Amino acid sequence: MDLGLRGRAAFVAASSKGMGRATAECFAAEGADVGMCARGADELEQAAAAVRAHGVRVVARPADLSDGAQIEPMLTEVAGELGRLDALVVNAGGPPPGFFRDLDDAGWQRAHDLTLMSAVRLVRAALPWLERSDAPSVLFISSFSIRQPIGNLLLSNAVRMSVLGLAKSLATELAPVRVNTLIPGMVRTGRAIALAQSRLREGQTVDEVMAEHARQVIPLARYGEPEEFARVAAFVSSPAAAYVTGAAIPVDGGIIQAP
Repeated sequence: MDLGLRGRAAFVAASSKGMGRATAECFAAEGADVGMCARGADELEQAAAAVRAHGVRVVARPADLSDGAQIEPMLTEVAGELGRLDALVVNAGGPPPGFFRDLDDAGWQRAHDLTLMSAVRLVRAALPWLERSDAPSVLFISSFSIRQPIGNLLLSNAVRMSVLGLAKSLATELAPVRVNTLIPGMVRTGRAIALAQSRLREGQTVDEVMAEHARQVIPLARYGEPEEFARVAAFVSSPAAAYVTGAAIPVDGGIIQAP
């Protein structure tokens, strides 16, 4: 299937690793130019080089998405160099783990700035460019915590729900800009590996912990790969999905049990 992305431009936030990087590479493989950002300049440049290897233009800029002052100038500069923007992928590293009694006001504020306000600011900065496109799309990368809470991830459980409400509201308010959400389950990213390391028992490897966990909770009995998630992200962001908006789509191997 031709997704209709060749010659278009997409911006993928937090794209130096994990699902963000895989999504940037998938856009590039479909012929789209790509804008990228991440906090770590060295990791970002390594990821940008891999995306450029697909033969497209790539503009990458370091940025801390929890700092509101950095987002608009960064995205405006990237879109200006690309000359257009057809798809925005809103993504950010997840809030840290913690239970309710562990979290103070400062922790809640950091999660709010990183997860909700970065989404608000990215869409606000991208909107003037998206409105010039004949096939504009915004895609929020979320977590299955918006469907069923995850233990020890209270900040993610709470704050990501507000981003889902934002996305659903914008699907109506910003139409014909399409606005959707993808809900990843257990994907083999650095964050998932770090969480598995926290559950290590003596004599176990990380792979064994992840395999055991997958057999217990995922119907497909394995973690997803970032590339599997990225293919869905590219499709939903593309003209091939022109009648899909306001949707929250699981890419989770069946882990979400709610209908």
